[in-house]
Amino acid sequence: MKFIFLGPPGAGKGTLAAKVAEEYKLPHISTGDIFRAAIKNQTPLGIKVKAIIDSGALVSDDITIELVKDRLSQDDAQNGFILDGFPRTIPQAEALAGIVAIDAAVNFDIADDAVIERLSGRRVCKGCGKNYHVKFMPPKKDGLCDDCNGELYTRDDDKIESIKNRLVVYRKQTAPLIDYYRSKNLLTDIDARPATEAVLAEFRTKFPLK
Repeated sequence: MKFIFLGPPGAGKGTLAAKVAEEYKLPHISTGDIFRAAIKNQTPLGIKVKAIIDSGALVSDDITIELVKDRLSQDDAQNGFILDGFPRTIPQAEALAGIVAIDAAVNFDIADDAVIERLSGRRVCKGCGKNYHVKFMPPKKDGLCDDCNGELYTRDDDKIESIKNRLVVYRKQTAPLIDYYRSKNLLTDIDARPATEAVLAEFRTKFPLK
């Protein structure tokens, strides 16, 4: 199966993609990983990407599409894959359609207020980097890590204003993409609000392993 995973920050998309990839024996391909691999391997495109990122600019659609095309041509992606973080725009989706026919775009659907609750409640240990959540996975002692007693803090991108900005960008970019795949009868909505195992169970029901 050839999947595209869509979902706002905080939908748990990365966690779900990793679990589905393992269970369905598919490569989990994210644009971030593609960029890092190309830079590390110093491919011609990787050298170009590094120069763009170092300058603080955004990698263009043309280069991103070229990198994705190259990644999808590799042996491990021939029987299927999970694309995470690509496409982000209609032009990228149209370019992808010219490279490969996907089986389903899976939209992990979650309301903005649930995203804000999830992300704004996240706390990270300054000492060992362990993650907590004030509501869903609180530490034993308020503000301190269970493992190393380090101080817990809120990352800048988990502050409410930052989350709201990220959601505005996501909704603006991705709402048209959801409509695009729905119009082609390729979109499947999955409720991303429950715990990971429940979301995974719904995924298995909608896409049973053959």
